[in-house]
Amino acid sequence: MLVLVAPGQGAQTPGFLTPWLELPGAADRVAAWSEAIELDLAHFGTKADADEIRDTAVAQPLLVAAGLLAAAHLDGITPGAVAGHSVGEITAAAYAGVLSHEDALSFVRTRGLGMAEAAKVTPTGMSAVLGGDQDVVVAHLEKLGLTPANINGAGQIVAAGTEEQLAALAADKPEGSMKVVALKVAGAFHTHHMAPAVARLEEAAQALSPADPAVAYISNKDGQAVATGAEVVARLVGQVANPVRWDLCMETFAGLGVTGIIELCPGGTLTGLAKRALKGVPSVALKTPDDLEQAKALVASLTV
Repeated sequence: MLVLVAPGQGAQTPGFLTPWLELPGAADRVAAWSEAIELDLAHFGTKADADEIRDTAVAQPLLVAAGLLAAAHLDGITPGAVAGHSVGEITAAAYAGVLSHEDALSFVRTRGLGMAEAAKVTPTGMSAVLGGDQDVVVAHLEKLGLTPANINGAGQIVAAGTEEQLAALAADKPEGSMKVVALKVAGAFHTHHMAPAVARLEEAAQALSPADPAVAYISNKDGQAVATGAEVVARLVGQVANPVRWDLCMETFAGLGVTGIIELCPGGTLTGLAKRALKGVPSVALKTPDDLEQAKALVASLTV
């Protein structure tokens, strides 16, 4: 079974959208999306520097747009399941038919602006803890007042909290862990610090008319498949202030019998985790349009 996944914030790099805009119809599609959400996606995806695209209000819609653009060039490939990491859940929801592309981009624009505003209230951030026993790492983070905001599996847990709490973590890493790496994000996402953004998304969700997923949609909340569009949207709203359980998503992929994984643009992060947690499962990360042929070859190999 093929699983299609969409990366979250932090996957973006300067200029990553440039080759995708050279595909037929891509520039016009991105221009229309940009006008609809009043954000120049082409500029930020081609000319902006790392600091500009680190801005949460920019990064999130840029990532969803990039993922949808790449998905549009997979020529009708139908996965058995879809999932996204954090903001990638919105990309996955659009691919599964829960939201239109336009609604997905409008919703993620509100999400990015709301989370950016919430992040200004208190100086916060996130750090990745690599290695160590999961229970030991989580207990250590909670002792320091930090939230295990992303439990990613494959020996990676992302801690979120105030700058002071993260400094304490850097000085006192959990027993058995290899290292602590500060992430280039603008706030403590998926924690109580994001509560103000939840309120904004609840209001924005009232304008949506979600459809039920056309393929299995696996949620970050608990790694379970969600059957209705209304529940998908409810989870998208609440997930902003709750931990991402990507480890449980990958456990569900395994339970469903995953035989191949394609990660939408800008791919690499989630296929990297899968190589460690789902050993032997072939995967393709869509980094540039050159990777599309490899993705199609993977799908062909699964149907032989």
